[in-house]
Amino acid sequence: MPARVLFDVSDVDLDHVAVGKEEIERINPQRFEFQQLTSVCHIDVEQKIIVGVRDILEDEFWIRGHVPGHPIFPGVLLIEAAAQLCSVYTAKVTDIPDMYGFGGTDNVRFRKVITVGDRLVIVARGDHVTSRRSRFTTQALVEGKVVFEASIFGIALPA
Repeated sequence: MPARVLFDVSDVDLDHVAVGKEEIERINPQRFEFQQLTSVCHIDVEQKIIVGVRDILEDEFWIRGHVPGHPIFPGVLLIEAAAQLCSVYTAKVTDIPDMYGFGGTDNVRFRKVITVGDRLVIVARGDHVTSRRSRFTTQALVEGKVVFEASIFGIALPA
C-alpha cells in the first residue's frame, strides 16, 4: 500500500533557498562527506514543516562500494539527511545549545531504491520540539513518491 504524503510539496519551489549551505553549517557540525543536505527550500513554523533537498551526485564517496555496478544510496545516510533537516528546524524555532544531535529513530521504512541522479525531497514535521528534545515525522520523496519514512528524535548533547 502506498504511503500517504506527509506534506504536499507540489507548490514548493525546490530551487528556492530558504536556508543555504553556510547557515546549515552554522547549525550542523557535519562536514565533507557527511553534509547530507543540498539546501532547505521551505519552512512553515505554523504547520511545523520543513522541506529540504538532497541531490544524489555521481561522484559521491559511497558509490564505489555500496553495491558496485548498481550504486544504492545507503539508508543510514538517508536517516542522517533527515536528522540534519530536523536539526535545522529545531535551531530555527528554539534556542538550542551548542550541540544538538541525533537521538534515535523509530518506524523506519525504505520503500524504493535511491540512486545516482535522484533528487530527494525530504519533509519533516515537528511533533514535539524543544531546545532539549525533539521528535519529528519524516519522509523523503523522489518524483513525488514516498521512498522513505521514519520518526527521528533529536537531543541536546553535552558540550
